[in-house]
Amino acid sequence: MKPPEANVPHGTPPSASPGRRRIAACAAAAVTLVLGLASRHWPDALPGALGKYPGDALWASMVFFGWCALRPRARTREVALLALATCIAVECAKLWQAPWLVAFRHTTLGHLLLGHVFSWQNLVAYGVGVLAGVALASLADPPAAARPPPGCP
Repeated sequence: MKPPEANVPHGTPPSASPGRRRIAACAAAAVTLVLGLASRHWPDALPGALGKYPGDALWASMVFFGWCALRPRARTREVALLALATCIAVECAKLWQAPWLVAFRHTTLGHLLLGHVFSWQNLVAYGVGVLAGVALASLADPPAAARPPPGCP
């Protein structure tokens, strides 16, 4: 017979309720949002060679945490794929230049959500951002095999 931890998806401890994971994901998304906005407001605080890509990577991390909040019982891999697919879809949508969509992209909210111009480099930044989200989620919620047995400090 398998121990109880063997039936638990990777990154989902038996003691953490979906509600707690949802709250943690929302908090992580909020912190990531603030960091992303700060990266755009104070770009000189980061090395110039990075350009705007830290903000893009943080946006992808925020999307990852958003999916974590919406799907608190899902495996980390599934959430990462949903986040990456969302980021790719939004980036590819930049190729569609409908007048109403262009007008929305020229608003602050539209620019923050959808961006303006398609860029292959953004796809790399999104991959980095999703991987960073996965790493942070794994650190905050290690797999059952990495946790000490109950009763150990």
